Amino acid sequence: VDDKQTAMTTTTPAEEGADAPAANAPQAAAATQSVNQPLVCHGHSRPIVDLQFSPETDDGTFLVSASKDGKPMLRNATSGDWIGTFEGHKGAVWSASLNPSATLAATGSADFSCRVWDALTGDQVYAFAHKHIVRCVSFSPDSAKLVTGGFEKFLRVYDLTKPEADPVVLSPPQASAIKCCGWSRRDASLVYASCASAGSGIGTWDLRVDGKGEGKNLVSTWETRDGAVVTSIELTGDGAGGEETVVTASGHEVTFWDAAQGKRVKEHTLPEGFVVESASLCPLTLEGGRRVFAAGGEDMWVRVYDYETGQEVDCNKGHHGPVHCVRFHPDGKSYASGSEDGTIRIWRTPTAAAAK
Repeated sequence: VDDKQTAMTTTTPAEEGADAPAANAPQAAAATQSVNQPLVCHGHSRPIVDLQFSPETDDGTFLVSASKDGKPMLRNATSGDWIGTFEGHKGAVWSASLNPSATLAATGSADFSCRVWDALTGDQVYAFAHKHIVRCVSFSPDSAKLVTGGFEKFLRVYDLTKPEADPVVLSPPQASAIKCCGWSRRDASLVYASCASAGSGIGTWDLRVDGKGEGKNLVSTWETRDGAVVTSIELTGDGAGGEETVVTASGHEVTFWDAAQGKRVKEHTLPEGFVVESASLCPLTLEGGRRVFAAGGEDMWVRVYDYETGQEVDCNKGHHGPVHCVRFHPDGKSYASGSEDGTIRIWRTPTAAAAK
């Protein structure tokens, strides 16, 4: 790939052929600033399939998006302003991730590759070839490793301090594609990913286990209701005190798991007919001690539910296609949704102004 293909573009999304304002212009100039009116971020020309916020850094908080248009983008997480586009993939990009310091971005694509980018300059740092579509990528907490999964049906772990070395392949391979994965924040040796070996659910892979011979890196499996395929994994909590929650979306269910014990803490069945594709837990405790989570799916609406009761507390209409991904900003005061319609919408969290 030449320099033009690997460098982050300095043109605006409008110059790339999308109906968006210049990079320094507000992305939602026409939007009325009200509690339920989102910031609308244009720029992608095809469906958005993954979103991830960075942690809060000295330079701010950032949002990276993956799209079937093959052009992952970086934005200011608060304003939605476009920062740049990572150029180089030759197919749809299914996953995008930022490392904890937001200095590196990783993307997984239908072009059978995973790429690592300098998030400051947009330059490609590494390109790792695969034998099939890459559906998910995730950095280790120290940014030294990267895990990938997809239609190869197994996880690869790359050592970014030794990029020329062959990746570690975690065993056993699965019966179908690995659609999502996430690296534990409390234990840098653990990776969580969707699995389909003995019933669909979440698998916990331990890098300390020798996966060769009789050893298996898959050390535990948490099965979903009715064998529904997990389409979204989110890791919440800073892991500092060993507390970490794994949030999953599968079928009609949103489940909250105790990461240390692999037990269901909460599980909510969403209304009949609503197939959830993604869910995210708000890191804030809101007015009255309320916790909430957001979910998106096939019906084009972004819904917010009470964590304790499962009662719907907000329903946001605006997308013109299924909602494939939902994630809360790390400050909990807003959350972003990505849709089949090619837009990202940033919504205010209900009663966030009164959050504790």
